[in-house]
Amino acid sequence: MYRNEVGGNHQAAVPDGRLCSGGQTEGGRYDSLDTVGPWVTSDITDDFTVELYDQASHGADYFLVYVSRQGFDPTAEALGWDDLELVAETGEYAPSTGYSIPVNTSGYSGRHVVYTVWQASHMDQVYYLCSDVDFG
Repeated sequence: MYRNEVGGNHQAAVPDGRLCSGGQTEGGRYDSLDTVGPWVTSDITDDFTVELYDQASHGADYFLVYVSRQGFDPTAEALGWDDLELVAETGEYAPSTGYSIPVNTSGYSGRHVVYTVWQASHMDQVYYLCSDVDFG
C-alpha cells in the first residue's frame, strides 16, 4: 500500500496495528491486510532476496527491510513498529521494472513478517509491503 507526503516519518504516518495497510490508506480498501491470523507463508532462509516488480519504474530513494522480532506471533498479534528489527537498508535505485534487495539475517526461526518500506524517487510516495514468511 502507499502513502503520499510522509517526509520520511514512517512511524508517525503509519500507526501500530496498521502497518500492512499503510495506515489504512485508499479509504480502507486494504484494511484486511492488517487482519491477524494464520496467513499463508513462504519458506525462506537466513539469506534471502526481496524481489519487487515496478511496472511504472518509479525508482527508489531507499528501501528499508525489517523482520518481526523473534517471539512475535503474527497469528495472534497485530504488527507494530516495536515488533520490527531493521535487517537491510539500501541507497538509491535508478528507475527500473525490477529491484532486488539482498538480506542477510541469523537467529530467526518459525513464522515472521518481512516488512518492506520503499521510498519512491519520483515524488514523496512510500510503499509499505508485508510478507508472511517461515524461517523453518
